[in-house]
Amino acid sequence: MCDVCFEFYLVTQSIYVPLIAIKSHEKKKNMKIMLVCTSGGHFATMKSLSSFWSEHERVWVSDRKKDTIILEESENVHWLPYQAPRDVLALLRNLPETLKILRLEKPDVVISTGASLAINFAFLGKLLGKKFIFIESISRSYGLSISGRIVYSISDEFYVQWPELCEKYKKAIFRGYAS
Repeated sequence: MCDVCFEFYLVTQSIYVPLIAIKSHEKKKNMKIMLVCTSGGHFATMKSLSSFWSEHERVWVSDRKKDTIILEESENVHWLPYQAPRDVLALLRNLPETLKILRLEKPDVVISTGASLAINFAFLGKLLGKKFIFIESISRSYGLSISGRIVYSISDEFYVQWPELCEKYKKAIFRGYAS
């Protein structure tokens, strides 16, 4: 298990209820984390985890869109061109910049909510000895996303938001919902 501790929260009548607590044997207080996600729902999911990442030094990697532009106001962020699912050419074009960002930022752990940017950071991060955590989309109730299937075997921790997926994917961990 890696040196990570965070909780997912479900908002119910303005009360935050911790549903997931990922804890290692020893919580690392001054951990540098890299938050990797594409715009839209993946970004919204990552924002919902702020109770964890707001406590740590962090750097974001995303595509620059209307919703993600707010990161420029108060966060350290690297922009990559949007990488659509199944777009192998975009993935290959983004690899040199991915490597540059990982070497420059030197995160302790890379956390991704998807989508396809997770693939770049999972493989290159692992080559550089980084811990990688993937949090599958809540929309994936019957099977993993393409990105999830690709990074599943190399993820240090792989979280799903439907308990039924733990029966199909032995490495999957369910602790609740991130939203």
